[in-house]
Amino acid sequence: MDIPKKPWTRYMKNTSLAWALVPIVGIVMLLSGIAIGQGRVHFGGVPASTANKDLPSSIDYSSVDDVYSVLKRDFDGDLSRDDILNGLKEGLAKSTDDPYTEYFNPEDAKEFTEGLSGSFEGIGAELGKQEEALVIVAPLAGYPAEKAGLKAKDAIIKINDETTLDLSVNEAVKRIRGPKDTSVKLLIGREGKQQFEVTITRTKIEIPSVEPSIENGIGYLKINQFGDDTVRLTREAAVDFKTKNVRGVVVDLRNNPGGYLDGAVDIASLWLDSSKKVVEERRGGKVLRSEYARGQAVLRGVPTVVLINEGSASASEIVAGALRDHGAAKLVGAKTYGKGSVQQVNQLSNGGALKVTIARWYTPKGSNIDKEGIKPDTPVEISDADFEAQRDPQKDKAFELLR
Repeated sequence: MDIPKKPWTRYMKNTSLAWALVPIVGIVMLLSGIAIGQGRVHFGGVPASTANKDLPSSIDYSSVDDVYSVLKRDFDGDLSRDDILNGLKEGLAKSTDDPYTEYFNPEDAKEFTEGLSGSFEGIGAELGKQEEALVIVAPLAGYPAEKAGLKAKDAIIKINDETTLDLSVNEAVKRIRGPKDTSVKLLIGREGKQQFEVTITRTKIEIPSVEPSIENGIGYLKINQFGDDTVRLTREAAVDFKTKNVRGVVVDLRNNPGGYLDGAVDIASLWLDSSKKVVEERRGGKVLRSEYARGQAVLRGVPTVVLINEGSASASEIVAGALRDHGAAKLVGAKTYGKGSVQQVNQLSNGGALKVTIARWYTPKGSNIDKEGIKPDTPVEISDADFEAQRDPQKDKAFELLR
């Protein structure tokens, strides 16, 4: 899911978090652990779409009033004005049949924003939607979801014995998140395997956005998300790598669900000259805008390998696609998630917000990121046996190629 850092910028993470992975990401850090998304979220306006020009300028609410009158007269239960109005707004958003277009009531809108801080209590997994199913976009390394064996694209069929059918990402996040040391039970579906249950104890989630190191003369840069401090920390690491004359760099974007679009552009710019296009935004086949590299390309010409997998979404895919298309890096691992839609967040007068899909992302050479994902140059899978033995053949291959 990414989100722009200024009121007019956009956010992608599923997230996300963003919670937006997934045909799914968009994203946003709603975290159930996380819900980030995936696409980029605008907090401002873009040119109006012409796709829906035939819709009436206003809606005839007479039939809605009929439904309201019957509920008010006959419903056996308590209804509130706010609940009814929020239900109407949620229904309008759901009528798009788009998992990333979503209405947030004032409370949810506040959580959506606060979720981007990178600190919360949950299981440490970003959620999204894929073909109507609620799925794991990316489990966070070292947190309960990953330790319980959950993987990117696992489907969550039930939460505490309640079905997730027709459940929005935001609603699912609310059910999965909870106080530290409490637990949540999930029924999981995984391709090629029988459904299984897992009970996960929640914990406090604090996500370091960047973890740099130098291993055997090769710089290793693990980027967990694209947050407020990601660009600064990555640039500092890049300068350190250059000063110490590393003979290559491994950028690990695995299980990174996305974040700020600006961060993705700035990080790709560490390898690319300012004349190079990083990503293109299209609506209905027409180009709305393009983002170009900027600043000093500190690592230009340094041999680089980017690690990707099924949990690499949104902003991660933008970076990987740009470096690959310009020949600045080779990609190793598994095909990425495929979260390439762009969301715009519109603040509403009642304190709520409406997140709307407004466009799709394309790599510099015109590859559609959304749903398609990005294939690695060198495919390397991690088996269940590798996982249990804590082996990392993808990382090993990246270092081998640079050596």
